Amino acid sequence: MAAGEISKRYRRVAEQFTGRARSVPDDAWDNPAPCEGWVARDVVRHMVDWMPGFFLGGAGVDVPTIPSVDDDPSGAWEVVDRAIQAALDDPEISAREFDMRAGRYRLDDTVATFGLGDVLVHTWDLARATGLDETLDADEQTKLIAFTGRRP
Repeated sequence: MAAGEISKRYRRVAEQFTGRARSVPDDAWDNPAPCEGWVARDVVRHMVDWMPGFFLGGAGVDVPTIPSVDDDPSGAWEVVDRAIQAALDDPEISAREFDMRAGRYRLDDTVATFGLGDVLVHTWDLARATGLDETLDADEQTKLIAFTGRRP
């Protein structure tokens, strides 16, 4: 994949999630989500809990202080999103390789392989839970279907 393409793809997908998170009415954060046993806030919590350590920590990038998802779910996501985007936008950091159980990956390839689909799918989950627009990026849906063999 061309340098910077993953950064652009991540930005496009994450912007959709950020837009939904910013639009959640205060009284909708505890609405049930499509993920069994989760509420809307848990959709954000899931990504805030795993993404920084997996992507940033794995590549030796300091993980920023993240607000509590309980107090500020949208703000917590935005801190994580900005940190991942900054890492992807930096050619040296995005090209860093690190070992994981699945093998050795570059940071940008790790985000493309393990992160983009998660953000995409959870954009729909958050929208469904809170009555927001469920439309997803069509190009990323196609890529996800090709990768997994099933629809989000």
